[in-house]
Amino acid sequence: MAAMIATEGLTKRYGAARGIEAVTLEVHEGEIFGFLGPNGAGKTTTIRLLMGMLRPTAVRAAIAGRDCWAESTAIKRGVGYLPGEFTFDPGLTGAQILTYLGNLRGSVDGVYLRRLIGLLGLDPSKRFREYSRGNKQKVGLIQALMHRPALLILDEPTGGLDPLNQQTFQALLAEAHAGGATIFLSSHILPEVEQICQRVGIVRDGQLVAVDTVAALKGLKRQVVEITFPTPPAPGWFAAVPGVGEVTPLADGVTLRLGVQGDLREVLRIAADHDARTLATREPSLEEIFLRYYAQDAA
Repeated sequence: MAAMIATEGLTKRYGAARGIEAVTLEVHEGEIFGFLGPNGAGKTTTIRLLMGMLRPTAVRAAIAGRDCWAESTAIKRGVGYLPGEFTFDPGLTGAQILTYLGNLRGSVDGVYLRRLIGLLGLDPSKRFREYSRGNKQKVGLIQALMHRPALLILDEPTGGLDPLNQQTFQALLAEAHAGGATIFLSSHILPEVEQICQRVGIVRDGQLVAVDTVAALKGLKRQVVEITFPTPPAPGWFAAVPGVGEVTPLADGVTLRLGVQGDLREVLRIAADHDARTLATREPSLEEIFLRYYAQDAA
């Protein structure tokens, strides 16, 4: 399968400060690829290198075989790019911004553009300074999508969007993908990546620590279960239950926190046998998943 994006040992340093270090990655043509990591991990630096906005300290990055630094102008014509924070002249209206950017690209279908505006519920008559964070993000998404690019590079694309607009965005991405577009998006929101992406790269402290399918990443997920009892519980009650990892007593003396992967039926049975008062479950945060993953990686 052809590589739409390819980096080999890509490095960016800011003097003594860390940027990214030796990132080697391939994103296949027609793929939806998630670039996943906590804020400050190096996602935006990588994207700016891909867009030719930063010059790499070492080695190179390429899009469709073109060098991202030496041929950045040609690359930008075929890419729909959304930066992490989309900004523009605050005195221009949304319509003026989209018209200006459409003229730069030279071939925007007006019917499709109006459809994007309608689906995302943008009022194009307002000036950019009058837009909320979410509406500024809508302008950014529309300008990235409106010329039907072969490659979309989106940095935290759902920032500021309400849940309904997030669903609309996901539908628009699915439509672009069905039309043959390759999609590279960064995110620190695990459910977003799970719903959209086929493969993911995990970046931490400027280094790419893993590239895998979303299904493999989901295998790292465990529910966090907190159970409160009428009297101090014994952690050993759950020690032999399949899928139960750590069992941690909390400071109140009557609550246990369990990390559980898989079925909860045996946990529920034991909790009921010991007259549990309350039981709450939640998905672990992305940071918790990262910490677990890196612990496994270092083992």
